[in-house]
Amino acid sequence: MKISFWLLSLSLVCLYSCKHESTHTKEMSTFTVSLPEVKDFTFNKEYIGQVSSIQHIELRALEEGYLQNIYVDEGQRVKKGQLLFQISPIIYQAEKQKAQAEYQHAKIEYQNTKILADSNIVSKNELALANAILEKANAELSLADAHLHFTEIRAPFDGIIGRFNDVRLGSLVEVGELLTTLSDNSKMWVYFNVTEAVYLDFIKHNNVNDPKQAVNLKLANGELFDQPGIVETIESDFNNETGNIAFRATFRNPKAILRHGQTGMIYMPVLLKDALLIPQKASFEVLDKKFVFVVKNGNVESRQITVSNEIPHLYEVSEGLTSQDTILIEGLRKVKNGDKIHSKFIKQADIIHELTQIEAE
Repeated sequence: MKISFWLLSLSLVCLYSCKHESTHTKEMSTFTVSLPEVKDFTFNKEYIGQVSSIQHIELRALEEGYLQNIYVDEGQRVKKGQLLFQISPIIYQAEKQKAQAEYQHAKIEYQNTKILADSNIVSKNELALANAILEKANAELSLADAHLHFTEIRAPFDGIIGRFNDVRLGSLVEVGELLTTLSDNSKMWVYFNVTEAVYLDFIKHNNVNDPKQAVNLKLANGELFDQPGIVETIESDFNNETGNIAFRATFRNPKAILRHGQTGMIYMPVLLKDALLIPQKASFEVLDKKFVFVVKNGNVESRQITVSNEIPHLYEVSEGLTSQDTILIEGLRKVKNGDKIHSKFIKQADIIHELTQIEAE
């Protein structure tokens, strides 16, 4: 009697266990599948960009002397022609006065010689010699005036003063010594490098001599710059080491947010015609090669694919799939080649919408 009760209990446990395992297997073998979507699609290719001012120059001393005055500060906005630095002009003022005196002397000598020449008292050669002396004195006066003028360093255009290069009041500066920099940030140039393939695709849709492709700039804090940019220039040569070529986009900078030397991410829109798209999560990698599981008559078959473009959440597939191939979307780690599964079909448009909503959140 005890044995019969024990056997009955064991049978019930086995029956329950087998039923539970069967139910669990059935639930686990129901997977989401979908079809690749063929459509025209525009996405943004991302490139690291280097920001430069449209004018960024070094301000250097053109004369030697002591720095007598500094009229600006680092980071200050200045206007064209504004006086920035003053090198002590005393020596150059004295040189100019000397040159003026010599010029006046030569001028009087020429005038006297001309009177004598007009009266045929002296030869025309003497008049020519006096004229040459006058012209030399005039040139020396102009040179002295230039030296004096160079003691004033003025802004050649509207811009922002950069960092001072270890110059202070009373510093002895030499000819050519760097004082600071000046940047015109009203417009900014952003340089970014693209591959040869992207370059060739680009010139199919744009005039290579006058490209006008709109782009956007993502800043280091993750925000998009509030002004759109235009690709206006393509560099003449490819870099032999990287195989890339530089594009230059121009951005208006009315709020002076962008500064010389910044970095950012260029977003350049790319149009894909009749692109075959699948979710990235529907693929897996083996030895740097990408695969998907194709489901046919309930059977799972792995298939290698070639990805031509990587888009947020999506891949554009150029080889290995057709629009009629049903692919496994979820549960890729739970199946292997040749497995038989139950599947549930979902439109890929719904999958893409769900992925987009997750990213937005």
